[in-house]
Amino acid sequence: MLIINYCTRFHAPSSIRISVVRRRTHSQTYSFCCFGHENNSLAKSPMEESNLSANTVMDHPRAITDKIALIRDAGPSKFQVIADFDATLTRYRVNGLRGQTSHGLLQQGNAYYDAKRQALYDHYHPLEISPVIPVDEKTKLMEEWWSKTHELLIEGGLTYDAIKKSVADSSIAFREGVTELFEFLEKKEIPVLIFSAGLADVIEEVLRQNLHRTFKNVKIVSNRMVFNDDGQLVSFKGKLIHVLNKNEHALDMAAPLHDRLGVATGEEDEENANMKKRTNVLLMGDHLGDLGMSDGLNYETRISIGFLNDNIEKSLESYREAFDLVYLNDAPMWGALELVSQLFSTEAS
Repeated sequence: MLIINYCTRFHAPSSIRISVVRRRTHSQTYSFCCFGHENNSLAKSPMEESNLSANTVMDHPRAITDKIALIRDAGPSKFQVIADFDATLTRYRVNGLRGQTSHGLLQQGNAYYDAKRQALYDHYHPLEISPVIPVDEKTKLMEEWWSKTHELLIEGGLTYDAIKKSVADSSIAFREGVTELFEFLEKKEIPVLIFSAGLADVIEEVLRQNLHRTFKNVKIVSNRMVFNDDGQLVSFKGKLIHVLNKNEHALDMAAPLHDRLGVATGEEDEENANMKKRTNVLLMGDHLGDLGMSDGLNYETRISIGFLNDNIEKSLESYREAFDLVYLNDAPMWGALELVSQLFSTEAS
């Protein structure tokens, strides 16, 4: 049983406060925190704040207050958000069951090809999570897996209608607060990069069906499909993005979301270059490997948020050492929203 020892409050710059509750279990002490502002309309009620702080771990609160000061002083024009998609923006569990991923929900409408893709998963997924396979060898295996899967999607005649039906029939859902977070960042003209080793077109459809709108500041860096006039998949655009090369370098490899929302092809290089000038980062992921998503960016200040959804007792130690903040038990997105609202609450849009 966890026993509350004491609560302290750190006075961060510009009226930001971080409330920290230290809890001890056996020989370990963890720090749980929440962000607050007395006049902030985005602040949660005392009950909601208590529930969030009970599922938040922060190992070095003073370091976070220092990072907050640096990012706030630089302003929103130097800031970007980099986020994983599955089990980071989306919920790990839906209605008590494991939610689907953007790749796992896809049904081609052809049982034979769906079964073949499942067989690939059964073979390669244990290799992906194996702790003994060297990274260079595992990278080749992941390239094999993704290439074979993409070939099956083309060979099996995947259509965009099948994607729309798959999403409609799926058990995928966003964390509470994701829409509000995107809206706040859009208002402040802060870009959001969604990095995924999945399928950009599927992710777009999940956004469309679940959030019921698009966001001009959101860019999806993922594997993008090319469809013919009949809506059938014929190829993939750009270089293959898999779970081990999903980082800021992928900006140079993938087509942006905006190529179908009004950004001309000639503007892509300039847009990517401008993104790389935003050297203050909020990074969010659910795996330790997601910390590499900012590897291609020479960032100045980074605040990292890790979502630890399962195997908490086994993984908490490594997560709290790696991430600045760790949210436990499939927590909502309110903490991230509160953080960015404090960073730029007084800045003009």
